[in-house]
Amino acid sequence: MKLSSRLDLFAEPETLKMAKLGRELRAKGIDVIDLSLGEPDFDTPDHIKTALKKAVDDNYSHYTPVAGYPDLREAVCTKLKRDNNLDYKAENILVSTGAKQSLANVVMAVVDKGDEVVIPTPYWVTYSEIVKLAEGNVVLVRTSIENKYKLTAAELEAALTPKTKLFIFSSPCNPSGSVYSKDELAALAEVFRKYPDVFIISDEIYEYINFVGKHESIAQFEDLKDRIIIINGLSKGYAMTGYRLGYIAADPAVIKACEKLQGQYTSGTNAVTQRGAIVALTGDLTPSIEMNIEFTRRRARMLELLKAIPGVQIAEPDGAFYVFPVVTAYFGKSIGEEVIKDADDLCMYLLNTAHVSTVTGRAFGEPNCIRISFANSMEKIEDAMARISKAMAALK
Repeated sequence: MKLSSRLDLFAEPETLKMAKLGRELRAKGIDVIDLSLGEPDFDTPDHIKTALKKAVDDNYSHYTPVAGYPDLREAVCTKLKRDNNLDYKAENILVSTGAKQSLANVVMAVVDKGDEVVIPTPYWVTYSEIVKLAEGNVVLVRTSIENKYKLTAAELEAALTPKTKLFIFSSPCNPSGSVYSKDELAALAEVFRKYPDVFIISDEIYEYINFVGKHESIAQFEDLKDRIIIINGLSKGYAMTGYRLGYIAADPAVIKACEKLQGQYTSGTNAVTQRGAIVALTGDLTPSIEMNIEFTRRRARMLELLKAIPGVQIAEPDGAFYVFPVVTAYFGKSIGEEVIKDADDLCMYLLNTAHVSTVTGRAFGEPNCIRISFANSMEKIEDAMARISKAMAALK
């Protein structure tokens, strides 16, 4: 049986792989604490659930418009104006089955074979793999822990070439937790002005999980707005991962291209989720604010426990719900016959010995790090970190 060679262009997400390995150990009766997946451990807020239930009772069970219900697209515009002071119309919005599909839509619509796509590291695992699937050339730009893993204007300018078609970044960033300030975005915008043919994807899915203040979007620079593509959705800020709804805000030409693609492989997004999304996007943000307060508390405790482990370097996250420590001090150490050669080995060691699942930094373009999520209860975080500390202390 010969399958498509397309499958060889990209890899399975390490985040999902580690979660799967954790589930396999759990099925054997082993108590595994999952600090690998990027999923809020909160339930969907009640006022949104009420809207979802009403949608079922109101028989929202039929095919939806490919781009999303018109009133949902208007609701996205309302949210973007309220939270980001950005002016969009319904024609600028397309709704997809999760922000991952939104991202895939855009990359497939923009990138031709051989086009260069610049991605600063560390980055979310799917960025590079979707570019590879589109047969684009991934250009990774290494950032530094000293600059909290944020790309500088000089680093950006050095990476852009006449072949560059697209730039992809996130703020807040998965996995580093980096958050770009308005001044930092302005410096990048100044570089982009010199390259008028480059599209910019701004992944803002972690917008509401911010520990340093107001979220800033690069789309605020009006002269660049026609080539900036915002990706956002419901999963992180509203604890709605399973409902699968993401959206794109972009120039109408990009939206029409994405709609054409989406019309062939999924058509419109789940009808019930769309009705709940209207309430989520335009309704009370108190539950989202309360989640952020709890993530702030967990972040402080996670950093306290991580800093107590010798040899670990940390750039404190300003957003999202991950820490991304440098763990090279443990490379070359061993226990018995097991040698920790790299971050992959360390993650497998922690899974099999401490029974805590994390993710190798190699998957995010930073092989010296591992990603640890604090989207879990305080009790589980403290237990997991005690296990990690003990396991790492056993390495000699």
